[in-house]
Amino acid sequence: MNRRKKRISFIILCAYLISLLSIPAEAAPGISAQSAAVIDVESGRILYQKQGYEKMRVASLTKIMTAIVAIEEGRLSDMVAVPDQAIGTEGSSIYLRHGEKLTLEHLLYGLMLRSGNDAAVSIAHHIGGSLEGFARLMNEKAEYLGLTQTHFTNPHGLDDSNNHYSTAVDMAKISAYALQNEDFKRIVSTKVINIPQHGEKWDRKLINKNKMLHLYEGADGVKTGYTKLAKRCLVSSATRDGRQLAVVTLNAPSDWSDHARLLDYGFKQFERVELVGLKENVDASKGLYSINAFYYPLASGERQNVRRQIVMEEGYKELLPGGVAGYLHIYLRDQQIGRIGLVYEGDKSTLGPGGKESGWSFLSIFKSLIWGGL
Repeated sequence: MNRRKKRISFIILCAYLISLLSIPAEAAPGISAQSAAVIDVESGRILYQKQGYEKMRVASLTKIMTAIVAIEEGRLSDMVAVPDQAIGTEGSSIYLRHGEKLTLEHLLYGLMLRSGNDAAVSIAHHIGGSLEGFARLMNEKAEYLGLTQTHFTNPHGLDDSNNHYSTAVDMAKISAYALQNEDFKRIVSTKVINIPQHGEKWDRKLINKNKMLHLYEGADGVKTGYTKLAKRCLVSSATRDGRQLAVVTLNAPSDWSDHARLLDYGFKQFERVELVGLKENVDASKGLYSINAFYYPLASGERQNVRRQIVMEEGYKELLPGGVAGYLHIYLRDQQIGRIGLVYEGDKSTLGPGGKESGWSFLSIFKSLIWGGL
C-alpha cells in the first residue's frame, strides 16, 4: 500500500514539474474581473486570459469597433449632420442638438473620450445609413478579422439585445487591430480636447473618462464601459520600451487595479525577442536571406521551443531578380507564428530597412493560428 502511495505521489510530482515548463515563472495576478485578456499589440499574441472565450455583454467597449469602422469607411473631415434619432439617446451623451453639424473627427472624440451614445448614433447614420446598416458593417469587420464569438446590433453597446455580445479575447483582438491605426491611437490617447458646440460662444470640453491615462505609466488608451447588465468593462493600453500591450476586463469591480496588475504582468513576464534578423542569411547553402526582421513576445524558457522551416516557392529557380524564392516559417511549439519572405544573396541589396513585401502583416496574423495564444 505504501509503495502504491509513493508511486502516485511521484506521478503527481512529475505532472506538476512538467506543467511548470509551460507557464511563466510568476503566476498571473489575482483579479476581480469575471473575464479578462492581455494581448501584445504588435504580434497579436494573447499573453493571458481568464474565461476569455466566454460570450458576455461588453457595454461601451462596442465603441472601439464603431470608431475603427468609421475611420476606415469615412473621412475625418466629413461634416456630419446630427440626425433626429441621435437627440436624447439614453445614457452617456455629449448633448448634441437638432440641426447641429460636426466633423466626423469631432464626433469620434465625443464617442471615445466621453462615450457619447448620441455621437455613436450620429456616426452610424452617417457611415451606414441607419443603425442596422452600420451594425452590418461592424459584423462584417468582425468576420473579416476572424472573430467567431462576436456580434453587434448597435454602435453604442446599450443593453437593447441579447444578440449583442463579444468575449474578452475577441475584444482584445479588435483593440489590437484598431491600435494599428494612427488616427485611432491619437484619439484614444487624448486626455482632454475642445470641440465646437453649435449655437454657443464656447466649445464643448471633453475630458477622457479613462483614468488609466493618469494612473499608469505609458498608458495610451483605450475605452471605458458600463451598463447595469454588463457591469464595469474596460480596455486599456500602454507602451513601454517600444512594446504596446492592451488589456480587456469584463464585469470587473476593481478594474483600474486589475489593469495595472495585468499590464505589469505582460511587461514583466514577456520579452520582445528578435527571431529573424533583417537580411539574415537563413540558408548559407542556397544563399537565402530574409526580407525583413521578425519579433515575437516570449516568456522565460520559450525560446527553446521556437523552430524554423524553409519552404521554397514552386518554380523558384526561374525567378527574375528580386523575386521571392520562398518563405521562412516560424513556429512556437507546433503553432505557426510568422512567415518571412526569402530572396537570393544577389537580391538582398535591393531591400531597404523597412522592406516588408513578403512578411506577414498584422492582419494576416489576426487570421492565423496564433490567435490561440497561451
